[in-house]
Amino acid sequence: MDEAERITQIEEALTPVVADHGLHLVDLEWRALRPRGLLRLYVDKAGGVGIGECERLSREIGDVLDAAALIEGGYDLEVSSPGLDRQLRKEREYRWAVGRQVRCWLAGGAEVRGRLTAVTAEQLVLDRGGERVELGRADVTKARLEAEVPWPRKA
Repeated sequence: MDEAERITQIEEALTPVVADHGLHLVDLEWRALRPRGLLRLYVDKAGGVGIGECERLSREIGDVLDAAALIEGGYDLEVSSPGLDRQLRKEREYRWAVGRQVRCWLAGGAEVRGRLTAVTAEQLVLDRGGERVELGRADVTKARLEAEVPWPRKA
């Protein structure tokens, strides 16, 4: 089994477990390192994820993975929130980020910031202070969430 198939099988096995905890799987990374592999899961929900939730989910996911025997040999498991300024890489991450503030870097070095309002295969649509900005997906070299601080900043 190649790595892409392994990741797909792991995602299929874990997505219902994550959902049972009221969470959403944002990203999953598998690194087949020696002597131990590394599996990282990033989960989220409205209002954010606490450490206790990550710990409970981690214990259950470990049991599910061991029972399903999807990973051969030893591995380390990390479960965490995606962070306030997480880089967006996969299609699922872009869809998850709709409604959030993002910062995009374009080929040529330009930067565009705004609230991500739509994602298609061809473009990202941002709202920049009421102005609709359409970015071609092929032009976006990097995209990252912008941290939104919920409390007022001091002047």
